[in-house]
Amino acid sequence: MKKWMNRLSSLGLFPKLFLVMVVSIVLVSVLILWTTIHMSTNLFTDTFSITNSKVLSQIKTNFESFNDAIAAVANNVTQSGAIRGFLSEGDGDSISMAKSFYNMREIMNRVQSITESYEVGITIIGINGRSYSTNRAHLQMSVDELKQEPITVKAAEAPSRLIFDDFLNDTDYGKQQMIAATKALTDRTRSRIYGTVYVTMREDAFRQFYASFTSRGNDVVIMNEKGEIVSSNREDWIGTTQQELLSYAQEMNGSSSKNINARVMGQDSIILSEYLPFYRFYLVNVVDKDLAMGQLIDMKTVALICAAIVVGALILVFLITSQITKSLRRLVKQMSNITKSDLDNYIPVSGSYESKQLGHAYNYMLDELHDYVDQLVQTQRDQRNAELAALQSQINPHFLYNTLASVKVLVQQGNKDRAAETINALIGLLQNTISDVSETVTVEQEVENLKNYVFINHVRYGGRIKAAFYVAPDCNHYHVPKLVIQPFIENAFFHGFIKKETGTIHVLVSRAGESLICEIMDNGDGIEGLNMGETLPNPKNNRQLFSGIGIRNVHDRIELLYGAPYGVTIMSNVGEGTRVTVTLPLITN
Repeated sequence: MKKWMNRLSSLGLFPKLFLVMVVSIVLVSVLILWTTIHMSTNLFTDTFSITNSKVLSQIKTNFESFNDAIAAVANNVTQSGAIRGFLSEGDGDSISMAKSFYNMREIMNRVQSITESYEVGITIIGINGRSYSTNRAHLQMSVDELKQEPITVKAAEAPSRLIFDDFLNDTDYGKQQMIAATKALTDRTRSRIYGTVYVTMREDAFRQFYASFTSRGNDVVIMNEKGEIVSSNREDWIGTTQQELLSYAQEMNGSSSKNINARVMGQDSIILSEYLPFYRFYLVNVVDKDLAMGQLIDMKTVALICAAIVVGALILVFLITSQITKSLRRLVKQMSNITKSDLDNYIPVSGSYESKQLGHAYNYMLDELHDYVDQLVQTQRDQRNAELAALQSQINPHFLYNTLASVKVLVQQGNKDRAAETINALIGLLQNTISDVSETVTVEQEVENLKNYVFINHVRYGGRIKAAFYVAPDCNHYHVPKLVIQPFIENAFFHGFIKKETGTIHVLVSRAGESLICEIMDNGDGIEGLNMGETLPNPKNNRQLFSGIGIRNVHDRIELLYGAPYGVTIMSNVGEGTRVTVTLPLITN
């Protein structure tokens, strides 16, 4: 992402304007197209839901009418004494048996007329093993096999109810899906079951109740309470179990929701549902949204029209933008021909009004730059001289007097070698101090100067305060500005051990990533008034810490040279000591 942003920022004005216009036009076109399709989809969904809800109600009415006819069949069979006698009496003489069969058949013919508008078969079986069927092709099972069927068992468990269920019927053409309405036949006292009546219908005939209301992408599913699809205009769905679809149907049955948008059967669908309490089935309408919306909106045509509009708009934008930026591009080209080090190359003023104004402003800027550069050079020269004079004047005269006095005492005591070492150390220290303070020295040279300073202090005041230097071998060649570390050692010597008589100053130089870390740590008195989180002590709450260059001077100098990430930070605890950290960049020359 950053790479692409860098490339974008390096483009000229014309490509940027054209790119912005392209993105804007395409984005607006896409948003308008999306909004239109979204609104059309919502309108289609609402309208379709209302229409299909009425369709489902009509289908539900058809099923209720069929249920009424089946209930009438069951009641007529139950109330018929001839049928009860045929199914419950034992074997007698042939004449009485023939009479009983004749009477039963007459009743069954009248009962069958109730369902003459439906393609059903009516079958009865009795406890005496007798049976009769108006259509043997619907139930090709023996009486014993029928008694073991789940539909018979369920009817016996609830003799007062009409039980609807599905089953597979073996025919000469293979297994065939059947819908059966089953009821146990009981006597008037309902204390004894003497038979069972079955009203059966092929699944393909069962579709007559809803087939006229289906179309491509608009499917109807009849599902039992287990999630099994009992009937559907989609034959590949029959017999499958769809628990997810069942959960949506149950959700709509228990709420006021008219429809649910969900992905079922591998397609984005609108789902509507009605519960058929007599059948204990769910009537579910599954609408394929993609197919239905494809019929409503021709996406290909819409996309082509939008693409044509976008291309035409882009051509127009290209021509207008190119004409507007032409004079600006000419001006930029003229300005880019001017060398960086030559401020005398004025550009000719031409082009549009805006380009002329820019040309005049640019030439005027060159005049101002001439004056500013001359003034800046003089100011920097004066500032450099003043800085050098100020730093050199900050050498403490008392330090020189006391050092020379110590050398005199050493000479008087006859310790000429010690006196010579002290004078050599002072010479090296003075050379480092009064030379050009803007120069840098290696870490190795700076540490050597620090050792000279410590040696002189030991000569003057004794060795009650020790100093130890630890420099990482890979840091000796890096450069540091002069007079960066020495002020902190001076502060520790003269202000860090007032309450404590002895102590140690540790100087550590190491590398951390791309920074050089110089740490000056002592185990002295610490700094009073240094609040937690302060980078530097507050001069209002602290005395001047150094007789030479103060902490603030060192910090400001580093920040001026190398920037804000570098400088001085201090951590101090009263009674435990002070830790000064000087952060510098890695400088090799």
